[in-house]
Amino acid sequence: MPTEATPFEPINAAYKRTFQPNHLSLGLVVPIEAYPHSAVPEMNDHIQRVKLAESLNFAAVWLRDVPFNVPSFGDAGQTYDPFVYLGALAATTSTIALGVASLILPLRHPAHVAKAAATADVLSDGRLLLGIASGDRPEEFPALNVPYDDRGQRFRDSYHYIRSMAGTTPDLQNPFGHVAGGIDLLPKPTSGRLPLLLTGFSQQSLDWVSAHGDGWITYPRPANQQQSLIQTLRSDSKNTSNKPVIEPLYVDLAPDLKTPPRPIHLGIHTGVNSLLTYLKTRERIGVNHIAINLRFNRVGIEHTLNELAQHILPHFSLHQV
Repeated sequence: MPTEATPFEPINAAYKRTFQPNHLSLGLVVPIEAYPHSAVPEMNDHIQRVKLAESLNFAAVWLRDVPFNVPSFGDAGQTYDPFVYLGALAATTSTIALGVASLILPLRHPAHVAKAAATADVLSDGRLLLGIASGDRPEEFPALNVPYDDRGQRFRDSYHYIRSMAGTTPDLQNPFGHVAGGIDLLPKPTSGRLPLLLTGFSQQSLDWVSAHGDGWITYPRPANQQQSLIQTLRSDSKNTSNKPVIEPLYVDLAPDLKTPPRPIHLGIHTGVNSLLTYLKTRERIGVNHIAINLRFNRVGIEHTLNELAQHILPHFSLHQV
């Protein structure tokens, strides 16, 4: 049975650099911007802030797949198409991992996903981390003439299609298409495999999630509940290897280091001291990466990034690989 000390399978450069057993790394959700009163960010200085995050040694930045600005959802993400934006970031950064949390598989043909993702992985020298999900915004599905109720099955079919396309001789009979006759999809991922990180349960069973993901993206929960879920995923009989756990976290960093924590939407308003305690607890229960979202942050972004780099990042430095 896998344990937290069991090494993670090396998949690509980003996976090896970002995820290490018994350790927590920190990333940032793009846009690295505060926009608490609007669904749409201004995207000012967005490339410069990603480059600043890289220079400060954050492990990763994370994009989101938000095809439509849905009023009930209340967040348009970075507004740019994730794959086009990955290309821009691949060209303007050199070491930071480039993640997507998470691509809505039922809304795209998996051949396009496989080709675009492999392209981003190759152009970034193996820095892609691809989160995948079944989708939770019902309004988007009729807009693309895709049924919402069978998104779980479409997710599985898309997953298997993408996995097959990474092989050297694809041969696949799938609801999304029949691949045979020697045709191939290029380019191939840098290591011959894309790191596919499952978000939540994506309409799948616990066994399926445990067995098929290269990692799990899960929303923050109380520490005892999160620890129980992590232990269940890692001990499931269908899981044959140890895999990382990723948690997004909204943070509103207070100017006073000693400000006690107060809950906000999927995160905390806190001073640096309590944030460090929270992160250390997450590391102890088995979380391997936290993607900090500064959408609700009320202090200047550049100042906040430097505060995190000075007071938080040194406690979570990873081994160089």
